[in-house]
Amino acid sequence: MKKFLEEFKEFALKGNVMDMAIGVIIGAAFGNIITALTENVINPIIGCIGNPEVTGFTIPLIKGQAIDLGALITAIINFLLMALVLFLVIKAMNKAMSIGKKKEEAAAPLTRKCPYCKSEIDIEATKCPHCTSDVPKE
Repeated sequence: MKKFLEEFKEFALKGNVMDMAIGVIIGAAFGNIITALTENVINPIIGCIGNPEVTGFTIPLIKGQAIDLGALITAIINFLLMALVLFLVIKAMNKAMSIGKKKEEAAAPLTRKCPYCKSEIDIEATKCPHCTSDVPKE
């Protein structure tokens, strides 16, 4: 049992699990913002076109039942807005990551290996300081 608890503690406190938990919490809070935006800003704008309240748009059925199309439209708009924002955030993160990689790749090497003794020498060297061989420029 003790080994199990140690393994669980190691798993739960890894950076990946903690990062995922924080992401889920922030995602849920952000979902509430998107829902509020949809219900309080976008739905009234759509309502100006036809039905004044999108969330109340229902199709009545028999025995007091109804199909709530307004809730479906709201959920679809919420999903599309959330997907758009996540796409933009990930795209911005990928661009920021690629900028850092380009700078690393652009840095030219300052040393090279001597073809005779395999020690590192300056990129501009014509004679190896270790084995005194004449080194051709590459």
